[in-house]
Amino acid sequence: MRQWPVQDAKAKFSEMLDASLEEGPQLVSKRGEPKAVLISVSEWEALNRRAKPSAKEVLLAPEPRFELDIPSRKEWVWRDINLSEG
Repeated sequence: MRQWPVQDAKAKFSEMLDASLEEGPQLVSKRGEPKAVLISVSEWEALNRRAKPSAKEVLLAPEPRFELDIPSRKEWVWRDINLSEG
């Protein structure tokens, strides 16, 4: 990922835009610290799809979205049910 100081990003925005389309994300820095990233619309849409998958994508995904902690049956609390009371 190429890094552009903010002054260069302003002066050469068209070049930076072309680079983001051809090379991938372009980093913009201010006083040497990374502050922003310029990416193509297709990459942005792909990121949004991954961030908010459809129900179908979640159900068909090969990996779990979160860990489900199911206690063992030994830890369950059983209660008596009186069926004679109506």
